[in-house]
Amino acid sequence: MDTSEVHVQSIQFLRGPNLYAYMPVMQVMIDIKAYEQQPSSHWPGCAERLTTWLPALTTHTCSLGRPGGFIERLQRGTYLAHIVEHLTIELQTLMGFQVTFGRARGTGETGVYRIVIAYQEEVPARAAFETALRMALAAFHNRPFDIDMELEQLHTIADQYSLGPSTAAIVQAARQRRIPVLRLTETSSLVQLGYGVHQRRIQASETSTTSAIAVDMCQDKPLTNRMLRAVGVPVPDGRTAASADAAWEAAQQIGLPVVLKPEAGNQGKGVSVNLASEVAIRAAYAAAAFDPAVLVEQYIEGVDYRLLVVGNELVAAARRDPAQVMGDGQHTISELVAAINQDPRRRPGHSSTLTRIELDETADIVLQGQNLTRESVPPAGQIVRIRMNANLSTGGTATDVTDSVHPANARVACLAAQIMGLDIAGIDIVCQDIQRPLAEQAGAIVEVNAAPGLRMHIAPTEGSARDIGTPIVALLYPQGAPSRIPIVAVTGTNGKTTVTRLIAHMYATARMLVGMTTTEGVYIDGERIITGDCSGPQSARAVLLHPRVDVAVLETARGGILREGLAFDTCDVGVVTNISADHLGLRGIQTLEDLARVKQVVIESVRRDGTAVLNAEDPLVAEMAASTSASVIYFSQNPNQHVVMAHLESGGRCVLVENGMIILAHGESRIELVELARVAWTYGGAVGFQVQNALAATAAAWGAGLNPALISRALATFATTPQITPGRFNVLERHGVEIVLDYGHNTSALSALGQAIRALGPRKTVLALGLPGDRRDDDLQATVQVTHSFADEYVLYELHDRRGRAPGEIIEVMRAALPPLRPCRVTQDQTEAFQHAWKMVAPGDRLVMIIDEVDEALHILETISDQQHDVGCDMLMERVVS
Repeated sequence: MDTSEVHVQSIQFLRGPNLYAYMPVMQVMIDIKAYEQQPSSHWPGCAERLTTWLPALTTHTCSLGRPGGFIERLQRGTYLAHIVEHLTIELQTLMGFQVTFGRARGTGETGVYRIVIAYQEEVPARAAFETALRMALAAFHNRPFDIDMELEQLHTIADQYSLGPSTAAIVQAARQRRIPVLRLTETSSLVQLGYGVHQRRIQASETSTTSAIAVDMCQDKPLTNRMLRAVGVPVPDGRTAASADAAWEAAQQIGLPVVLKPEAGNQGKGVSVNLASEVAIRAAYAAAAFDPAVLVEQYIEGVDYRLLVVGNELVAAARRDPAQVMGDGQHTISELVAAINQDPRRRPGHSSTLTRIELDETADIVLQGQNLTRESVPPAGQIVRIRMNANLSTGGTATDVTDSVHPANARVACLAAQIMGLDIAGIDIVCQDIQRPLAEQAGAIVEVNAAPGLRMHIAPTEGSARDIGTPIVALLYPQGAPSRIPIVAVTGTNGKTTVTRLIAHMYATARMLVGMTTTEGVYIDGERIITGDCSGPQSARAVLLHPRVDVAVLETARGGILREGLAFDTCDVGVVTNISADHLGLRGIQTLEDLARVKQVVIESVRRDGTAVLNAEDPLVAEMAASTSASVIYFSQNPNQHVVMAHLESGGRCVLVENGMIILAHGESRIELVELARVAWTYGGAVGFQVQNALAATAAAWGAGLNPALISRALATFATTPQITPGRFNVLERHGVEIVLDYGHNTSALSALGQAIRALGPRKTVLALGLPGDRRDDDLQATVQVTHSFADEYVLYELHDRRGRAPGEIIEVMRAALPPLRPCRVTQDQTEAFQHAWKMVAPGDRLVMIIDEVDEALHILETISDQQHDVGCDMLMERVVS
């Protein structure tokens, strides 16, 4: 279908909480072009065609809030983007994904809409959207649309990318207990439950506690039988055969009839039962010979049962019936099988409730034993078996019998699982009646399965469905066992990195192993394991996946939230440092209010029993308290600030500065935490933005429940050196030159830096400055202008990444903002800028370097002199005071 009449500008998957929802959503930007003026009412018969293809659209409520609301909108006239939203939701539902959330809104640009739709798996969701768009255009133009073929293709994609039914049941149970779920692969069912040190992993019904030795033992069926027989568990007699002759000889020794199956097989592949002749045995051997060893076993007369044992308890049982058809006297067996396979519950593979029946070599053997072929026409009422084994994977059906299992049979099943060392086991029993003990009826355990399929219990063909996921999750996480590690997410415009590092230092002081993300990298226990800007969700996931991490402290930048959403579903503490003009004009963020809305996503994701840490002095941040049900701690340098006073009067908590002390305030109570004089990196409180950083981190640690004594110690032992906070207001001295390294790149950051520079005392100051190109010209010039008060001379340079700007363009914008007579030199990059600036200073001067590549800048600093003379914080503070 040609969709050139519209233009899909982008498709993004927001995998965590985001601007639009707490759930993962697909965001589509689409230009519907001429269809902006041609709603559904413009196209006669559109609604009828769509409901013919997708009848369940009649149940969609839409904005009218009642079933049929969407159809009313279609008939009155609605726009293409809105229609595609509903079609995509409905198609995902038909694919087996239960999603209901969606919205389509105009962007303010003519014809351009933002469609946001919930999803569970990315590739199927994209396929559903693309199909929905083609369907909507076909309905408009009355074009042919093969809905059956389209749905079959979508089901095929869903089967490839969906979690299998066993894994999905466990994941659902985990989510009901609010245990985090991280899918580790796109197409298989490997999933991590929990974060950090509390993580567990599952794949189908195999778990991270499943013994590899136990799995290997179960695959060795003769060994399994020997071990079970040794403890008195009834099992059939058996022999291993390496040839058809040996199989026939073993069958004669055991006594006919017999069962043949691959020694290391699974899912019923190559299994043939009730073989009573040499011809049948030789044919069955050929069907099982894909395994070099074939097991010949005594045939146990009776019904096939599967008992599921989880953690040494029987949790479900099902009677399994082989794939079969009933004759009608008119159709061949091939035609009868084809008719049964039309059941929508039957699909290829194991992702659906039932598996399609295959007519293959094994089926031919079974039919031959009934004197039939695929082309035979059985009389009406005759039951024709297609398989002798009852596995669902070969087309069998299941009936729940959990409540009928005799206690003795339950005990023997649990014993079998225990002797094999399995945490989860499928015990196959053949007997006449599961309500009677095996010993009374010559029944036996014929197989012990590691990683057993769960779908026969989750969705039996007949009988009650059983909640299997819950006991498996309880096995991995007994009641009260933790699955989460504390997560502290730090966002805002300025100060994020320092606050993140300080909070991490507080947890490390409490002897917890910290995973931390910052704009310089990912750190585990203080060691950088990934280098680069790691303030986005992918880096945060790396911390949450790490098996040694006790606590995650995550710098959370605007870009990652817009690009992908958050990496976590909830956090324990969310911190917003401030909101100021930065990155405006990008990704639809035009105003400070827009920017605040992005940062607020972190606060909205704080757990109800968690803490939101907010800057009381920033109105846009303070207002975020209304967006959370969590406890709020405000921080402020002004104890008389009106937000602070009102919050304390209502019994709230604040972190404040009073009389040179950092104070923990709760209602009317006060705890004097530490004197600012001991927090050396604030220079006795003279550097205001560092005081703000100290207050924000203190509030986060207090909200997380850390001991105030540990918080105080951490504040006093933290330092803003290049080793601890690289590029964040590092003050050093070399050859009598004071060097200040900082990462600030926006107006408010450089304004705060100017206040700090002035607090350090008067010196001739050379400023080396480069600014990112993804700012508006006015914002770049405003940033340069705030440096006029402390910079005597300038060295301007371009960043490595000009972010879409032409060479030299940013430099010209910056130069235009300099005072007419202020000395200025232009260099090509950061390295050249540092080298030029160093030549411009003499002992007693100050060099302020606004750095872009932090590691590169620190390397340059090391090359200036072999010997480094750092100025201790106490010495600098003495000079500030004097």
